[in-house]
Amino acid sequence: MRYMLTSLLILGCSGVMMAAELKTKVVEYEYQGTKLKGFMVYENVDAKRPGVLIVHEWWGLNDYAKMRAEMLAKLGYVAFCVDMYGDGKTTEHPKEAGEFAGKVRENLEVWRGRAEAGLKTFQAQPQVDATKIAAIGYCFGGSTALQLAYTGADLKAVGTFHAALPIPTEAEAKAIKCPLMICHGADDSFIPEQVINSFKGKVTDAKVKLDFIAYPGAKHSFTVKGVDAKGVNGLAYNADADEKSWKSLQELLKTTLK
Repeated sequence: MRYMLTSLLILGCSGVMMAAELKTKVVEYEYQGTKLKGFMVYENVDAKRPGVLIVHEWWGLNDYAKMRAEMLAKLGYVAFCVDMYGDGKTTEHPKEAGEFAGKVRENLEVWRGRAEAGLKTFQAQPQVDATKIAAIGYCFGGSTALQLAYTGADLKAVGTFHAALPIPTEAEAKAIKCPLMICHGADDSFIPEQVINSFKGKVTDAKVKLDFIAYPGAKHSFTVKGVDAKGVNGLAYNADADEKSWKSLQELLKTTLK
């Protein structure tokens, strides 16, 4: 007992802090009869924490999205991965992934509705400070995070990584309530320059704070290790862009989720 007390005193005096335990849970919810399964990660502490809503790539709510959630939880945020396909389904096949994402995108009401349902579910969780939530997304998830912002959702920030850039109407751009950070691969062959310019124009005309960061040499899916093995032309991991974009996200969250 004396040894334990001495050890604790040494740790306290040296400024060393024990990391809080991470807790995970599946959160079930629904939209228009579709059963959805979100994934939440948070530190096991009593106080409410700022939250980060994460929208997965077109592969579905897979281990990559969950890994990002754990990384954010270790930074002290409550992280919640929404499920945009239903039943938490995922795929490893590009054709099937395209079909999953395409089916959601073809109906704007469903696309935005499922994202909004995820946000409302997240806001209701006792671990999260519902007044301090940001949304981020990767590829399909990034465009989904933007669609959520276009609805006027109560978000403090939106960050996207190698996302498609749906062009908002004038009214949708004016409905955005938060700054946007777009992390884009300068060599991304999937996003035409005309789309980029139109997106920037609509957003800046609405006086939305926009930080558009283009990483030289980076292609689509530049944050995803192992994506080159998918066999899809134009997808490639870029370690430098991955590291720099993650640092930019941390700065965005620090300044907006105070």
